[in-house]
Amino acid sequence: MEDEIMAPQQRSDIYSRITADIIAAIEAGGSEFRMPWHHDGSDASRPINVASNKAYRGVNILALWAAATRAGYPGGIWGTYQQWRAKGAQVRRGESGTTIVFWKTRQNPREPEQDSDRDDRRHPVFARAYTVFNSAQVDGYTLPGPAALNDEERIERAELFCANLGVEIRHGGASAYYTPTQDFVQIPEFQCFRDATSYYAVLLHECGHASGAKHRLDRDLSGRFGSEAYAMEECVVELLSAMICGDLGLSVEPRPDHAGYIASWLKVLRDDPRAIFTAASKAQEAADWMHAQQSGAATEYHAAA
Repeated sequence: MEDEIMAPQQRSDIYSRITADIIAAIEAGGSEFRMPWHHDGSDASRPINVASNKAYRGVNILALWAAATRAGYPGGIWGTYQQWRAKGAQVRRGESGTTIVFWKTRQNPREPEQDSDRDDRRHPVFARAYTVFNSAQVDGYTLPGPAALNDEERIERAELFCANLGVEIRHGGASAYYTPTQDFVQIPEFQCFRDATSYYAVLLHECGHASGAKHRLDRDLSGRFGSEAYAMEECVVELLSAMICGDLGLSVEPRPDHAGYIASWLKVLRDDPRAIFTAASKAQEAADWMHAQQSGAATEYHAAA
């Protein structure tokens, strides 16, 4: 399946297949509560297409994270069989690829196809499934060197990124949360966290909730703990935080409160194979909003499929 236009039934099958892979990755985290979106902040944390040098988007990020975690791939560069050949590399015989999905929408039959990372039912949608391979699965390709930023520069970049969001951040207390009625994020003092990375991962998570405010992206923030709406919103901001931390070169580690969410996340995913696609699409929308608030100096971000 190098490049295949999918019929509705095939599209349903791909939802189920990718969802099953993600469920398996969550369950593999076991008692450590390690999710497939937890990463070490290295260059491998942001899946990149070898041909375009652009980052993958939406659920494709999660599918590639899950595949890399399962196989233990050290790098985050991916490409189709033909893309690797164009780079002078060769996928090794017997290697199994990872399926990703790319949607194209057309306003009307005479208009050119437009890239989209969500299944938009307002216009005809053409889904294409691609099989991609990690750089660890090919011969004749040398991974580029690591990013030049040191730890101090990464933290400075994260601080600037969060400041540019325009969300009110209040420090103090023993817990982190977002208050929709007053539109502010509350977070414990910096020194209360194990390290700077932990602080910014939590801050990005709570700012993720703030992105859903009515005057921003207008997501449903009314769900109570234990409800499906609450579980979905938590899943959205968890994915968002992981995406942005990947962009900023920050690691994402398991949090103690994940234990309370795992069962609800798994239920939502099992009940609806499209749920993770919806969550990833909303997380991508929030990530795009966060990047749009930046001056351009804080991060460099390019989007692909």
